This record gives sequence, structure tokens and C-alpha cells, in this order.
Amino acid sequence: MKMKMIYQLTIASLILVMASCVGDLDIVPKDPNLVTSKTVYNSPQAYKQGLAKLYALFILTGQQGPSGQPDVSGVDEGFSCFTRSMWNLEELTTDEAIWSYPNDAEGTISNLYFNTWLPSDGIPTALFGRLMASMVIINEYIRATGSSTDADLVRYRAEARFLRALGYYYGLNLYGSMPVVTEENLPGAFLPKQRTRAQIFEYVETELLAIYNDLGNPRFEYGRADKAAASMLLAKLYLNAEVFLAPTIPPQYASRNFYNDVITELNKVFEGGYTLSPKYLNNFLADNHTSPEMIFTFNNDGAKSQAYDGVWVMIRGNSGNGGWNGLRTRSAFVDLFDSNPNDYRGIFAKEDKGQQRSITEPNNSTHGYGVFKFRNQKADGTTPANDVTGFIDTDFPLFRLADAYLMYAEAHLRGATNGSGATALTYINALRNRSGDTAIGDINAGQLNLDFILDERGRELYWEGHRRTDLIRFGKFTGSAYIWDWKGGTPEGRSIPEHMKIFPIPAADLATNPTLVQNPGY
Repeated sequence: MKMKMIYQLTIASLILVMASCVGDLDIVPKDPNLVTSKTVYNSPQAYKQGLAKLYALFILTGQQGPSGQPDVSGVDEGFSCFTRSMWNLEELTTDEAIWSYPNDAEGTISNLYFNTWLPSDGIPTALFGRLMASMVIINEYIRATGSSTDADLVRYRAEARFLRALGYYYGLNLYGSMPVVTEENLPGAFLPKQRTRAQIFEYVETELLAIYNDLGNPRFEYGRADKAAASMLLAKLYLNAEVFLAPTIPPQYASRNFYNDVITELNKVFEGGYTLSPKYLNNFLADNHTSPEMIFTFNNDGAKSQAYDGVWVMIRGNSGNGGWNGLRTRSAFVDLFDSNPNDYRGIFAKEDKGQQRSITEPNNSTHGYGVFKFRNQKADGTTPANDVTGFIDTDFPLFRLADAYLMYAEAHLRGATNGSGATALTYINALRNRSGDTAIGDINAGQLNLDFILDERGRELYWEGHRRTDLIRFGKFTGSAYIWDWKGGTPEGRSIPEHMKIFPIPAADLATNPTLVQNPGY
């Protein structure tokens, strides 16, 4: 059953923030109107409601839906949504997506799809603020759960630490270095210290390994972090280790084969009993919580959790499908499907929907195919009752089995010694021949190489928030190794500089925290 509790806002969320102003969380104030964690967390259900807010930090935006009382002030509330801004940084900056309205985000959104962003731009600033604010709330919850040995609280605390590690994973991925605060940093005024990318890498790994045994078993409750989610995040950390730890691998990692670690973690995931959905499309529908390949999701409910989040934009703002025509994909990405036009994963709104393949005018909503992959529609073709609200039931699949299969094959090709080429080939062909779809056809061992994996990741995982990270790992994001239309802001595309592999520390944060150092090149 879909975990609805995650997305219902509770008063505990406000109290977590308010309690951060109280020096000693064990003190019960004499004023009965003053709330602290001591007065709020007075029952097991209260702790679960507090945990719900932590999950909500990644898909909702504030204390009421769809807007109002935002968690992060000073930015457009919609762009303060984690999934929406993360998606924008991972997708609009690549060949997979382009946007129609250049005046959005105070006129800075076009800097993303033209690869010309600046430290003052709204969306990278909003996401940085979301991450930092979320870490503060998560830390307060971890302090509130203390050192209790109650089985439920031990698991809740482990889930909170997972979410914190997830936030810092995206921090090191997108910004390189950033401040790190934990429950050890007690409430009060101080300037959080910036950690290097290698230090954050080590922190995320250490946290995930420490909490692994305290997390629930795979699939114990849909939408909650479990052991499989932790293994997936570790596998992603290890798969990108050479990027995250560049240019000089720290001595403690010098002799380590991170690709072996990828395989080790993925094998734990495979033991969780996940299977591929018979139909590819069913992973992106309003009842995608029934898909057997979902490992970790951010859940939506059109009635109970309303926000202008990333999935809402992909569904309501798409071009060629009756939306308000904001999003399309670029011709270079569509090229990936030319070798097999019958590939069931190429779900585009084409000429029959009024779209043209080439983009000669980047802000013309009819230039570029629309993507009709995410839908607020059930697998049986019906529309959810909640559709009348204007909001959606479709969950965001952060981790799913198809990604794990592709990661396994890539790790094997990159030098893992504990994997199997035959197994990797079996996994890839399983993706291409789902039982409920028209088979795409097998590839053979000679065709399984890294170039194929990058293209296959595009065909399988597009618009799921992976593309920028993938292109960087394969050496095709910056420079001229791969040029797509409008890369760098020109119709034919051009090379972009190496420092753009990470985003700048926002100018606003540099102004308020003079201990921060800007990333090179900015």
C-alpha cells in the first residue's frame, strides 16, 4: 500500500524548526504555549509524524499545499522543491530537456538550458537553500530521537540519517563542496564549515554503512528508505567515485576498486525480490506504486500532498499533450532512438501532436518533441479521482531496478572483478524485452560496451534525473566530446568549460557566510 503518511504535513514540522531556537531540548518550559521536542514527541505516532515531514522535505515545499508558508524563503516556492530543482539541474542542462519560458526563475532558467549559469542564478540557489534547510530539520529530528533503543525509533533515526546522507550526496554531486552540519552541531548562531568533496564522500559512505543494519528490510513499506535504498545510494556513490574524488584520489582510496563495491551493493539490492514491470510505461503512471521494480520513490497524492513539484511540471507542463507547453526534448536525444524506431521507451509527442523534431527557436514550445512518459493516468487507462484537484498521484522513481541493472553492466565494463559479463548481458536484454511490451531485441556480448551503456541509460532512464551525472561520468558533459543542439547557447551546440561539471556556491550564501570558498572557475 502506498505510504500516504509521508506526504501529509504535520504540526511537528513547524515544531522541529521552532525547537532549534531552544538551547536545551530536554527542558520543558514553564510557558505551556511554548512547544519543544519534549512536549511534541510524547507518543510513537508523534515520532512517525515527525519522520513524515523529513520525507516531505524532498517533494513538498512548505507547511501547506500547494504553496504558502514555505520551508525556504527568498525564492519562488515551486523552485524550492527538491525534486523540481534537482531535475532542472540534471536534465535542463543536457540533451534531454529544454524549457519554453526564459523569464522563469527571474530570467535565469535559460542559463541552465544554455549552459551559461552564474552564482546568482535562482534555481541552483534555491536547491542549495533547500538542502541546507532540510539538513537542519533532519538534524533536529535525530537529536529528538536521542539514543533510544526502542525498535521503531531506531529505525526512524536510521531513515532520517539516510535522508541526510541522500541530501549530502546531491550536495557533493551538484556543488562539489558545501557546508556539512550534523546533530553534533547544536542549535545556535554559527557559520557552518565547508567540507571538500572528498570529505563529503567519506561522510556519506560512513553514514550509510553505519545505519544499514538498522533500516527496514527491502520493501517493508513502500516509499520509505530501507536496506535496498541504502545499497542503491552506496552503489551510485561508488560508481561516480572517480569523478567525486578527482583530480587526486585520497590515499585511503588509492588502491580501492570502487566498481567491485558497486557490484557488492547491487547484489544486495537484487536479493530484495524486485522484478521488472511487465510494461515500461507502468513505472511512470498514477498507480506506479504497484510496479515491482520500484526501490525508492518520492510519493505524490493529488489530494493530500500538493506541490508544484518536478513530476507535476513534467505532466502538466509538457508540450504536445494538452499541457502548458513548457518542456520538450532535443533532437540529439531523439537520435538515440533512430536505430530502432519501435523502441517502446521512446514516448514522444511528435509531428502528429504539432511538434517538430528540430529546435530552431529554443523558446518556441512547438520546437522539439514533447515527452509523454510521466502521466497522471492509471495502468487501466482511467484517471485518478484526485485529478480534479489539478495535482497528481504519480510518484517520482528515484531508484528502480532498471537503473540497478544498467549500473551492474557498467561497473563490470569499467573493471569490476566480482561481476559476470553473462549476467550483465542478461540484465540489459531483460530491459529491452519486457514481457508486456513489443520486444526491442537482444544485443550480443560484442555490442555491450560503455558507449552502448551511456546510450541505453538515456533510452531507459530519461527524465528521471540522471543525465547530467551520467554525461559527466562518461566524459561527455563538458568539452566537445559530445555536442547537442543548443549546448552552450548556440543552435549547433558548442564546447563548455570543465569547471561547469559542478555548479557554483550561490552568491547569496557566500555573502552571508564569509568562510565559504567559491568553486574554481566561478
